[in-house]
Amino acid sequence: MFLEVSSPNEIIYQGEVSLVQMPGKMGSFEVLHNHAPLAALLEKGRIKIIDWQRNIIYLDISSGLVHVKNNQIKIVTEN
Repeated sequence: MFLEVSSPNEIIYQGEVSLVQMPGKMGSFEVLHNHAPLAALLEKGRIKIIDWQRNIIYLDISSGLVHVKNNQIKIVTEN
């Protein structure tokens, strides 16, 4: 899967990943390879990213939006 996390001013993260956990408005959820299409609101919390080399990366966000389709994940956050 390819993940892009951006704010209005910059791209925060971009790369191939195997898992992304996000703080959704209705609770935390995760996206894996071949996930169904999804659009959701994100709330303040921490995004957990596991890349293809099994590195774990954490990004703190204040809020945002996520769009998932065809193994492409795009997150737009305010910070």
